[in-house]
Amino acid sequence: MPMWSKIPKFTKNFYFIFGFLFLLWMTFFDSNDLYSQYQLRKKVRTLQSEKAYYQKNIEQVRKDREELLSDKELLEKFARERYLMKKKSEDLYVVVEK
Repeated sequence: MPMWSKIPKFTKNFYFIFGFLFLLWMTFFDSNDLYSQYQLRKKVRTLQSEKAYYQKNIEQVRKDREELLSDKELLEKFARERYLMKKKSEDLYVVVEK
């Protein structure tokens, strides 16, 4: 008995062979294969979580900015602490902790 007689008849069909090779190519060898798609989806999820984090921080900064612009004392405190500003009659000492 020849080897070809053991193979089912539908696998000898041109369309089956072409479809199988096409599926094989798209799954493993194409530039948009399954692994690449998985990596891209993973990156999208990471970027979306970063986007949510930064949007939350932007809202916090906007809130702080509105508070600073509306309160002169808070603005002065912020400038003194952050930018080491002082009045002309004051001495400024910076303490650096080890």
